Amino acid sequence: ALRLKVPELVMLDLDEDFGRTEGDEEIQDLLQTSRGLNVGLHFLSGALTLNPVVNQVDERLASRIVWLDAFLTNVDRTVRNTNMLMWNREVWLIDHGASLYFHHSWRDWEKAMLSPFPYIKEHALLRKASHLEEADRECRELLTPDKLAEIVDLVPDEWLQWDGMELTLDEIRDVYKTFLTERLKNSHIFLKQAIDARQALV
Repeated sequence: ALRLKVPELVMLDLDEDFGRTEGDEEIQDLLQTSRGLNVGLHFLSGALTLNPVVNQVDERLASRIVWLDAFLTNVDRTVRNTNMLMWNREVWLIDHGASLYFHHSWRDWEKAMLSPFPYIKEHALLRKASHLEEADRECRELLTPDKLAEIVDLVPDEWLQWDGMELTLDEIRDVYKTFLTERLKNSHIFLKQAIDARQALV
């Protein structure tokens, strides 16, 4: 939706036999808990991990990526683990499993919704993100409330069901839609945090 490059998404349905022949018990446990519907990313042959010191990244692109990660509260795009690849001289984004971190515990989502997101200070591209206000304007135009609702509605039902959750599927979807639309509406909160964090660096 933000015209950033992400490898093609593929749905994978893994049956009950998946992982049974793995010798390592820890890995076997991980594989067995992956049974059912999964999402995978297309393999980018020859891609290399982006190094923010070595690789040239356009400042406007860097600003959009930083904005996205502040919006989604993504804590895992740091220098230690950029979760970005260089492929065909372009930046590709991978592994967004640490985004929307409120939903890993499903607590205080209303508070997280309006968080300034201080972890943005660790972002691998923050130094290069010199056009954050421009990125905010552009991204807010592309991510309308209708677009966000459309994205949430694409999430398969079985990914919204887990032990201990008392909300219905519709109620869970409403939480995500409210979180995203209200966070977008109040983007000035996390935008200021990102700008201040960058100024502290440069």
